[in-house]
Amino acid sequence: MTPRLKSEFWVHALLRRNAAQGRFGAVIRKGAAEAGAVYVVVNRLNGELVLLAPPAGPAHDDDGNRRFRLETPEAMSQAEVDALIERKRRADPDLWLVEIEDRSGYGGLVPEGDDSL
Repeated sequence: MTPRLKSEFWVHALLRRNAAQGRFGAVIRKGAAEAGAVYVVVNRLNGELVLLAPPAGPAHDDDGNRRFRLETPEAMSQAEVDALIERKRRADPDLWLVEIEDRSGYGGLVPEGDDSL
């Protein structure tokens, strides 16, 4: 089994990598440092948001990398993201919420099923 990074360390590495690429990111909600689920909101800076969520099943692939899926196939409004995260937070109070501003991508992440990025 491949060792996995703690959620807190992984989130900070994600933010640092995005900052190095000229994208702004921030922790919106801090979760459990050890193994909290990580949700990433990608703000397209045009009023549309994309939510990347942990997939059903294993949260990591065979190489130990975190896996993500698109929560919905289309972009969402801030109100829709807030409502969805609030429901998720009630079920899992240890979740992390990170927001990254990226006009055309997914904040350096590749959702499952999208190998084009």
